[in-house]
Amino acid sequence: MIQTRGYATPSATGAFAPFTFERRDPGARDVQLDILFCGVCHSDLHTARGEWPGTVWPCVPGHEIVGRVTRVGGSVTRFKAGDLAAVGCLVDSCGTCSECRDHLEQFCHGPATFTYNSPDPHTGGVTYGGYSACIVVDERFVLSVPAGLDPAGAAPLLCAGITTYSPLRHWGTGPGTRVGIVGLGGLGHMGVKLARAMGAEVSLFTTSPGKAADAARLGAHDVIVSRDADAMKAQAGRFDFLLDTVSAAHDLEPYLAMLRRDGTLCLVGAPPTPATPPSAFTFIFGRRRLAGSLIGGLKETQEMLDFCGAHGIVADIEMISIQGIDAAYDRMLRSDVKYRFVIDLASL
Repeated sequence: MIQTRGYATPSATGAFAPFTFERRDPGARDVQLDILFCGVCHSDLHTARGEWPGTVWPCVPGHEIVGRVTRVGGSVTRFKAGDLAAVGCLVDSCGTCSECRDHLEQFCHGPATFTYNSPDPHTGGVTYGGYSACIVVDERFVLSVPAGLDPAGAAPLLCAGITTYSPLRHWGTGPGTRVGIVGLGGLGHMGVKLARAMGAEVSLFTTSPGKAADAARLGAHDVIVSRDADAMKAQAGRFDFLLDTVSAAHDLEPYLAMLRRDGTLCLVGAPPTPATPPSAFTFIFGRRRLAGSLIGGLKETQEMLDFCGAHGIVADIEMISIQGIDAAYDRMLRSDVKYRFVIDLASL
């Protein structure tokens, strides 16, 4: 076993502190990475602070991992020591169910093994994530980082990137489509960048008029302030696809009304309380759809990384030390980050 240093929270209200635990020794199909950078996702906060059910403490979050390969098992073919590689939200799945065969491991019937706070079939405990010095992962769940991408800025692509890329691709974003991104945070800023790179006409919806200049810099063609009722009504029937990244409860009805016939509103934000159900007539008149999306499978995640490599896309980040993680969580709650915190694990 590998003695590993990390940072863990001992309870829903406890502060993060140094934590020592064991990783498994690499098996025949395993890759060991020394972690260089780990992005900070809002789901890390929800899990560590017990806002979602099922947290097992001590909890070591982190599923936006970029690191350097240090060891590989004898059956590994795609990686060698010294390679820059990445690990996202998943570290294992059954590999045999219909979802896994379709390269949609995030929906594994097994269920899938998530990078942290998931039952660990290898140790019998729970998985520990990227707020740590190293990680050992089956080769199937390790991804290649394209040359030329800043490794720190690439780390959030492993969650924020694939969470927005997957639905944009699935619902046909491309030239000639009109796409709206709701919310300009860690997810929303990636949605704007990716939709623009895919060739869509991109609009941003925000509650903050002050974000208009930044939205334009990121690639939005126009900005609609969602608190302006007249501006919202003027968008009726305009969009092919809307990607809703907001993690606070809000009314979906105005957004559904903005869809063209056969348009889709896709939710990727996770509000703590459910939205008021929209009127059935909003769906019926226009054959509109309300959908959701969960990260992406490994094949699509690699596709996303390669797309970002080809277009020079990384997240806008603010680097922090591991010792600053509690303060970063508090700032996330105030939306005081542009647009993703990334931990420099050298600080560990």
